[in-house]
Amino acid sequence: MKSNPLIYAALPLALLLAGCSLAPRYERPPAPIAATWEGQAATPKELPQWQAFVLDPDLRVLVDSALANNRSLRQALLDIEAARAQYRIQRADRLPGLNASGSGNRQHLPADLSSSQTAGVSSTYQVGLSLPEYEIDLFGRVRNLSDAALEQYLATEDATRASQLALISEVIQAYLTWDGAQRQLALTRDTLRSREQSLELIGQRRTIGTATALDYQEAQGLVEQSRADLENTDRQLRLARNALTLLVGTPDALRALPAQPRDELLLVQDMLPGAPSELLARRPDVLASEHRLKARHADIGAARAAFFPRITLSGSLGTSSSEMSGLFDGGSRSWSFLPSVSIPIFAGGRNRASLDLAEVRKDSAVAAYEGTLQQAFREVADALAASDTLRREEAARQGLSRTSQATLELAKARYDSGLDDHLRYLDAQRSAFNDQFTLIRISTQRQIALVDLFRAMGGGWDRQPL
Repeated sequence: MKSNPLIYAALPLALLLAGCSLAPRYERPPAPIAATWEGQAATPKELPQWQAFVLDPDLRVLVDSALANNRSLRQALLDIEAARAQYRIQRADRLPGLNASGSGNRQHLPADLSSSQTAGVSSTYQVGLSLPEYEIDLFGRVRNLSDAALEQYLATEDATRASQLALISEVIQAYLTWDGAQRQLALTRDTLRSREQSLELIGQRRTIGTATALDYQEAQGLVEQSRADLENTDRQLRLARNALTLLVGTPDALRALPAQPRDELLLVQDMLPGAPSELLARRPDVLASEHRLKARHADIGAARAAFFPRITLSGSLGTSSSEMSGLFDGGSRSWSFLPSVSIPIFAGGRNRASLDLAEVRKDSAVAAYEGTLQQAFREVADALAASDTLRREEAARQGLSRTSQATLELAKARYDSGLDDHLRYLDAQRSAFNDQFTLIRISTQRQIALVDLFRAMGGGWDRQPL
């Protein structure tokens, strides 16, 4: 028996007919943000990768450890794997399947059910290839579903890159907070030692009558204040270390941290943003939002295709015989070809509702995309304002700290020579400590603002596959 030529033509015919898409043409929505940031020229400048942005080798080790061990990032990476698998499942529907199968059947029929009116055992054996039900994608329904799954996968990947960038920034900021607390603790310890020595001298002067009991009590009060400041600063240092341990994911990475603060720069100090439009190419959360918008466009195409007929094909080609030994004898070839057409006539408004839902979700995705852009613009503007004002404030604080330190030295000399009372020397001590303590805090805040700018511009995230 000759085989049906349709079974051989089914595969290429299906591939040729799969064609048009009913999805609306995608156009990126206009960015609802200004052309430049206030007070900043749109000067393009490539932001460094985080390895170049971070100058401190110990901090680089911590970031590497966090990228390898942080549980939240690990979960985000697993989300990528799940999205990739979902896309591969959906993409498989665009190609016909082919199965190999074999079956055997033996049954006993009583005489009254047998066509020969004789009881007996009948056997049927089959082997061959079969084409599972495959939809000819004339109107792009399957293709649009596959495209939507692809865009969702890409959105998940970029969202994970955003998580990676956020983790890098959080580790750097936690390290800066820890470093600032370490500097404040060192200052407080030095101040406590100095005030304890001053208290001892005043005690000696009190013994010989050159200092009053009030002088001694005031000096004692400064010592107690320093001890309280020391405990408060030590608490902040421990909390910063705990936060760093959580982000890094393993306590072993913190054992190599320096015991004393170092004077070397931790980060690159000069960063200028480019044009706001570069946010589209740099920030992974913006890219993820745009991928979701593209997925919603594809969903509209799939919803529109539901109004049109669906053509599916299925069939098989093989051999059949009543004896297993005769499966491959001449004349045992068998085939079947089963095309079908389904035309929607009445679905209770389901298709129209599905299309309306897809269009509403697309509009919602547009709003989400525009909101992501606006949020990104604000974050850059805030980081620019913070880093700019903190830079000037730090310079002023440095001048104030030098002035208060010189005032302290003069007040001590005048007190020792008897020209001023102890109260003026006491005020000079308080002012010098507070100004130095505040300078460390402002310096740390300025470094954190640089990290905020680095993150807001989307710089430093790894563009290679995760």
